[in-house]
Amino acid sequence: MKHVLVTGGAGFIGFHVVNKLLENNCRVSSIDNLNSYYSPKLKEDRLSVIKKRFQSNYNFIEGDITQDNFSNTFSKEKIDIIIHLAAQAGVRNSIQNPKPYILNNIVGHFNIIELARKQKVKHLLSASTSSVYGGDRRPPFSEFANANLPIQLYAATKRANEIVSHSYSAMFNIPTTMMRFFTVYGTWGRPDMALFKFVKSIQDGNPVELYNRGNHSRSFTSVEDISETIIRLLDKPPMLIDRGKEIDIVSAPYRELNIGNRKNENIKDFIRLIENCLNKKAKVKMLPLQKGDVEESSCDPTQVESLTGYKIERSVETEIPKFIEWYKDYYELK
Repeated sequence: MKHVLVTGGAGFIGFHVVNKLLENNCRVSSIDNLNSYYSPKLKEDRLSVIKKRFQSNYNFIEGDITQDNFSNTFSKEKIDIIIHLAAQAGVRNSIQNPKPYILNNIVGHFNIIELARKQKVKHLLSASTSSVYGGDRRPPFSEFANANLPIQLYAATKRANEIVSHSYSAMFNIPTTMMRFFTVYGTWGRPDMALFKFVKSIQDGNPVELYNRGNHSRSFTSVEDISETIIRLLDKPPMLIDRGKEIDIVSAPYRELNIGNRKNENIKDFIRLIENCLNKKAKVKMLPLQKGDVEESSCDPTQVESLTGYKIERSVETEIPKFIEWYKDYYELK
């Protein structure tokens, strides 16, 4: 039985990944600091759902990966795989409140790769972001595109993590996959994410803020597709290919993978779908393009789909109604 450590295990993606791992008969340890960036109650409720579903093979630890003694928690444990999802989230918040992003995203990530080194894990999978592509104007984005010019701090910390991970992978032979997620949405989502905010605003009769006057488009990706893809990547670590004296740019068992939906959605169409599901018209407040934001974020998932044999294609037409059903049930709305 694989022992998998999931950081950020009470978070949005972490919750879905932990459930999927336990369904696949893995032994799971998850760690989360349950911070107050958004409602700790939502995180605690996610944990309650997991504990009710699974009575064994699951251990939750309330802890902080930024602490120097963090790895002591696992000194007597053998971890086979690490899925590192813990981070200070929020692109827009990183503009106003940058310091936590350095601590949580860079220091925290360093502590995780140190743990991976000490434990000699079989595979380290770590969350990155499509935001690393910055102002690239040549979508859909491929992993071969330049990702060295991020335009906000959140993306910069994630790109820094990719570079540091490559160096550790090269020095210590740590099989590492950096997962560039594209606009994840779904049930049990974060209140600061687009779908949650739009549904809440329309439901409550408050204005929906549309930056760039609604001329954004995104590769909205169901959290179900994200978690299924991660499960399929567990036993597919990158390999260092020895080609003797032949010149080869592959210098480490390391890779970066886009994980996102190939189909791109316009934000205005996205909102129209929510309006139809709620049977309510949105009050829209048009705003200019926000600093650090990009007009289009479009995914080319060719590599990850080839690796896993799994096609990322759940549609907003099927997934938005599921979210709204969850939202109304969770908040006990009619």
